[in-house]
Amino acid sequence: MLKIIKLNKSYGDKPVIKNLNLELKEKTIFGLVGINGAGKSTILRLIAGVLIPDNGEITINDQQILDNPIIKRNLFFLPDDPYYTNQTTGDSLVSLYKVFYEFDQEKFNYFTQLFNLDTKTSIHNFSKGMRRQLYIALAIASKPKILLLDEAFDGLDPKARLIFKRALIELVEEQNTIVIISSHSLRELEDICDSFGLLDGGYFKTSGIISETLDSVHKYQMAFKEEMDEKIFEALSPLNIDILGRVVKLILKGKIEENKERLKQYDPLFIEIVPIDFEELFIYEIESGDQK
Repeated sequence: MLKIIKLNKSYGDKPVIKNLNLELKEKTIFGLVGINGAGKSTILRLIAGVLIPDNGEITINDQQILDNPIIKRNLFFLPDDPYYTNQTTGDSLVSLYKVFYEFDQEKFNYFTQLFNLDTKTSIHNFSKGMRRQLYIALAIASKPKILLLDEAFDGLDPKARLIFKRALIELVEEQNTIVIISSHSLRELEDICDSFGLLDGGYFKTSGIISETLDSVHKYQMAFKEEMDEKIFEALSPLNIDILGRVVKLILKGKIEENKERLKQYDPLFIEIVPIDFEELFIYEIESGDQK
């Protein structure tokens, strides 16, 4: 189990992470979402031990990560743009990773062939997508218990994304891995993640099981006999209000039947309920925070 307790991190006088808490069990794929500069990469680097927190704790199975080589042998961090030299090849990286991990050469060969990568060629000549594919193969073959992926899908074409998602699911099932993924591709995260945390202002503004969260937020479309003022709907605490003449669209949290009863007091001509996706939820949550 991965636990983060009251984690804080600042850059100079600017706090980036504020009293952050998180608890993840084995066999979890967690989506880390937020706007640029929200602190997603900082959290991943803190978990990986690349950065040192100002205060707070990060533990895996109740053991501190910092200065713990045994724990770090079971942790793999793939940053957005990994460092490499002009001489770095896939094979040279394998030689390095075999020192630290129980590396599965057969699995690495399988994925590099699937991605059609030449492991003897300098990765300096690879496109960003090809480098991402190579490091994905390295990550999966390293069989980590904790896998941290920053901008996981960046540079991957649709075929590579599908291969990657299937590989992650297989890794989680075989190794009981905890995967934390940050990505701007929220639709991809919705497909593969079972839980998420929306980082805003240095802490998780909202988090939970994706399916349960989406089931608790809906769009309510209504038509009225006359034009409506959005102020009369403020008592409902909507995440978003959109009014065009006599047509009103509200994003509301809560149970559908309870919300419908609350909306009937406004005497709409009809109420239509529309589900929202993960990307819409992200936008509405961020916008509602900006308006406060």
